[in-house]
Order: sequence, then C-alpha cells, then structure tokens
Amino acid sequence: MAYTEDDLNLLSTVPQLIGSAAGSGLFGTGKELFANANAILDGLKSYPGNALIKQLLPDPKEDRAAAVEKMRKTRDWAMARLKAKGIDNAEKLRAQTLEDARAAASILGAKASAAEAEEYRQWTLSIAEKVANAATEGGFLGLGGVQVTPAEKSLILDIRKALGASAAV
Repeated sequence: MAYTEDDLNLLSTVPQLIGSAAGSGLFGTGKELFANANAILDGLKSYPGNALIKQLLPDPKEDRAAAVEKMRKTRDWAMARLKAKGIDNAEKLRAQTLEDARAAASILGAKASAAEAEEYRQWTLSIAEKVANAATEGGFLGLGGVQVTPAEKSLILDIRKALGASAAV
C-alpha cells in the first residue's frame, strides 16, 4: 500500500520530534540539536537497504538541492502543524510526540514491511537515546549531573511502547 504525503511527512517528523522531546525541549542545547541532526542522517548509513528511510531522507550526495528542499518542506509542515496544535512547551511536545509515535506505528503496521517497520523503530529510538546522551544535565560548570535524566529515560520507554518496539536498541 502506498504512503500518502501526510504519512511521509508524519514519518519524517517523528524522529525529529523524538529528538526534541528527548532533549531539552523545542530548542534544546547545541549538543542535543547537533546530536539530533546527526542521528537522523545516520538512518541512511545504518539502514541503507530500507526503502522507507531512503524515501524519508533523500541522500544529499545524490541531489543536494532536492534534499535540502525536501527537508525544508518537511520542517515547514511540522512547524505549521505544531503551531496549529498549540504546542508551545515541553509537556505538550512530549504528549504530541507520543501521539505521533502511535500514529507512526499505525501507519507502519498498515503499509510497511515488517523489516522496514522494525528498522524505522530502531532508528527513531536510537535518535532519542543519542540525544539523551549528548549532554549531561543538572551539574555545575561541567561537574556532576547525569548523562540521561529520569525524565529522558521515562520518555524513551514511553516512545518504545508507542512505537510498538520490543527489545532495546
């Protein structure tokens, strides 16, 4: 079954939302934003045979202008959607991320092969984990703090459930 444009936009934005929700909210720290972007693009390297991930992340090595344009359109779609839904704080972002992860799981269940769906789940969960591990929080001048906060651990578990993922990444 073919994906609709809205399906593809949702499936493209869920990893971005997960990275934002797992980190320091909508804007995050520089380290978390960088980790999020790199982890998303790692989907092409980690799952080179996954047609769905290739469709979601056009390879900038093939056509950089087309890749940038697709990413811009997806970002604009996501931002307009979040604005329309009134997502303006971390709590609302978390709730929307989980709702979208459940919607993504539904789309994957209806339209993706079992292998594509599993790799998509692994990819999105790896993004959450990489962002959560990008910076310590709660310390002072780089001392103390924790690598992954209890809130981040809880969110990752909730995302795992929402996506229907079983084993740890």
